[in-house]
Amino acid sequence: MNKSNTPKRAAKSGSAASSSSAKTADVPADGFSYSRGFFEDLVDSALAHAKKLGATDAAAHASEGCGLSVSVRKGELENVERNRDKSLSISVHLGQRRGSASTSDFSQAAIKQTVQAAFDIARFTAEDPFAALPDEADIARFDEQRTDLELFFPWAITSEQAAQLALQAEAAAFAVDKRITNSEGAGVSAQQSHFFSAHTHGFRGGYASSRHSVSVSPIAGRGADMQRDAWYSSQRNAAELASPEAVGRYAAERALSRLHARKIATTECPVLFESPLAAGLLGSFVQAVSGGALYRKSSFLLDSLGKPVFPKHIDILEDPFVKRGKGSAPFDDEGVRVQARSVVEAGKVQGYFLGSYSARKLGMKTTGNAGGSHNLTLTSRLTRAGDDLDAMLQRLGTGLFVTELMGSGVNYVTGDYSRGASGFWVENGRIAYPVHEITIAGNMKAMLKGIVAVGADAYNHGAKTVGSILINKMKVAGS
Repeated sequence: MNKSNTPKRAAKSGSAASSSSAKTADVPADGFSYSRGFFEDLVDSALAHAKKLGATDAAAHASEGCGLSVSVRKGELENVERNRDKSLSISVHLGQRRGSASTSDFSQAAIKQTVQAAFDIARFTAEDPFAALPDEADIARFDEQRTDLELFFPWAITSEQAAQLALQAEAAAFAVDKRITNSEGAGVSAQQSHFFSAHTHGFRGGYASSRHSVSVSPIAGRGADMQRDAWYSSQRNAAELASPEAVGRYAAERALSRLHARKIATTECPVLFESPLAAGLLGSFVQAVSGGALYRKSSFLLDSLGKPVFPKHIDILEDPFVKRGKGSAPFDDEGVRVQARSVVEAGKVQGYFLGSYSARKLGMKTTGNAGGSHNLTLTSRLTRAGDDLDAMLQRLGTGLFVTELMGSGVNYVTGDYSRGASGFWVENGRIAYPVHEITIAGNMKAMLKGIVAVGADAYNHGAKTVGSILINKMKVAGS
């Protein structure tokens, strides 16, 4: 197996516009049908009608998304899809009652009907003292909102150009080795959106964003010994995508490395999670310390604030202001102020992930996480610059290196963890052979506490960045 991290980024054919802001645009941005100014008028009209009906408070959100997705398989075009979606949503508050409605019709008549529907729902909804708009003191005022995050890079690519890039990625995979015999296909996606939101506690804001990707999924081998793997590159700016050839080659190398996989006997051993999968462990921690799970008491990390959940060498930082970050934003989904912060320091939980509603339910303050976490980075104070994947395999010694997980076997109430897996059996720090049809199991509390090392092979998966993670022991069920 090629144990390198993500293929090096390379400029890719096709054009990518330079960063532009929809913050103050009065005309449609590239590819959009509606301008920022139009959305502001739409939202203001909805809020005004809600007040006219007698709403105590109201919030409105107008958005538009558009894009292109192209897929190919075995050298032939399979699918070309263009999407364009638009929506106006409105929430109406009548004291402690709240109702919500939405429409894709932007006519004045439809707006009034949608506001009326939300108003009528609110009238018959049970009172909820926690369901108010965010406190005015928490709102990200207009002059506080960061405009330098570089989130929007429209990609002026045609369906023919996208198909060519996808074909290049798949062809590169087939060219690696004759044992690449089939393909589940390759794809290119170019997506962008923008929105404007406002509510009666003083928030007004919106921005444009983009997300582009290239992916391929080759199949190696024949007959009973066939293995599939995949790789992709995803960026806000298409110019920063890995080349389609690099993505195809790496996907093929991954598939080839899995040929002649074996089953192993049931055992207990240390387990090394490849960096893309390690991001999933971080995601499980985030879900366990998020407001909804905490106030419902459906988390294995209840009352963990200020307590050690990880070993002392582990830190987790959240930063909403990373330029071009996939989890970057000038405010959260409620218009609440966001900030960089330490979530875990020396193994101890320093903060939860709360929106206004869950914070009130818990008797706490919002952390600006309505809509989820922002850019998270998990690091170890023990990690050295040379701790690449080879070094981490040496640290593993003899045990399991996991490169694929199946299913979603995490019980967030108890922390019990059980998932199908495949990867490689490692002996004396070197990959011995590929393994499949196994299950790994443990408990998330013990797994988080059992992190003995984090690699320097950091990988960004969505809004999470982490290197490979070595856990001291887990149960591995095989033949």
